[in-house]
Amino acid sequence: MADITFAQLKDATAGRAVALRSRMTLVPAGGPEDKVFPPSYADTGPDGHKYAVETRQIEDRQVDTILLDSVASQANRAELALLEGWHSKELQFPLAYVDFGGEEEVSDIGKLTVLEAPHRIMDAIFRDSLLGGTLFRLSDVGMAITDANPRDASDLFRYSPTALLFGVWDSTGPKGGLGSKFQRSYVSEIVGLDAKIGVKVGSRLDPLQIERLSAKDVIYDHKDEQQVWTFNPEEAKDTKDKKTQSSQPSKINHGNIPPQIDKETGGVTISKAVQTTVISLAGIRKLRFGERNTARDSAVHTAIAALGLAAIAYQYEMDYDLRSRCLLLPIEPPKLELLARDGSAPEEFSISTQGAADILKQAADGAAAAGLSWETSETKLRLTPAAKLVELIGRSRNMSKLDKPTLEDN
Repeated sequence: MADITFAQLKDATAGRAVALRSRMTLVPAGGPEDKVFPPSYADTGPDGHKYAVETRQIEDRQVDTILLDSVASQANRAELALLEGWHSKELQFPLAYVDFGGEEEVSDIGKLTVLEAPHRIMDAIFRDSLLGGTLFRLSDVGMAITDANPRDASDLFRYSPTALLFGVWDSTGPKGGLGSKFQRSYVSEIVGLDAKIGVKVGSRLDPLQIERLSAKDVIYDHKDEQQVWTFNPEEAKDTKDKKTQSSQPSKINHGNIPPQIDKETGGVTISKAVQTTVISLAGIRKLRFGERNTARDSAVHTAIAALGLAAIAYQYEMDYDLRSRCLLLPIEPPKLELLARDGSAPEEFSISTQGAADILKQAADGAAAAGLSWETSETKLRLTPAAKLVELIGRSRNMSKLDKPTLEDN
């Protein structure tokens, strides 16, 4: 199977195909009988667990499926894959970021890019930062992005093209709920098939054999947070009545925890998992860039689709360690299918990181030659946090310290 070429992607994006699809089969790293752990949700469902389970019609049978990675989570992973390619300098595209490094109180945050912010370039983090000393949304770049819309997405493509691939809604900007919406053209999810819900067990055996205390053995919160707790009321954290905080060793993380069964988040066994990724070329083609110019629009559409190809290729290289006890192994490299509007058998191609990087460069060059190039100037892409944002983070961190759980809370 040959790698897809730039010419083939350009032709497909211009109208020969409706979508690009990648379907990949994955299996648990521990083997077919090993459990994997899906994401859990706050509410316990009618079946007594916290997983997203549904029955889907697959070919000629109904299959119990379980969501292993949602569309939103997969988009985040694809963005991080692009970020890895950008950091390695294999991929080149505009990447706006907020640099917290110059503010001592929050320097640990480092640089936060549009690929890491929840609402991408429209996130409140960017809204509350400065570009060249001006609040971002009041800067020339910020106002251009605010005014971008699906009929003329030129400036969003210029400064943050990944937003046009993954979608964005400018709900936190000056226009509020009337802010522009750009639909998601990259959709991916990972689903486990033939899901059987399991249980897990837990316990703790204290090697010190601390089992219980008498009711008169009073444990207090220590006034020195580093000491955590004390028996001495003179060393206790100042409270109105110095009341007993606890007489249970488990409240200070000592003692035994008897074996218990967890039926809500006990993992699942599956026959296999399937990652399905669809890049909607039809959706990308809806975007316009000012007055109609077929050659320019087609070139820009190809560059957006090329970002999607790179996301597929680079995510594969980052592996599928979705969370603790959910490591999946692909049984084959990524395979691309070009889906034609007439429903004919799809054309199949392979894709590699090198091939994707080459296509992205050719696509970016093609868009520039057609009249719409990507911004490369650091002065247009590097933001710094506004003083009020730094203060907000500091106040929140201080409250988190004050809200540290006490023995009484436990």
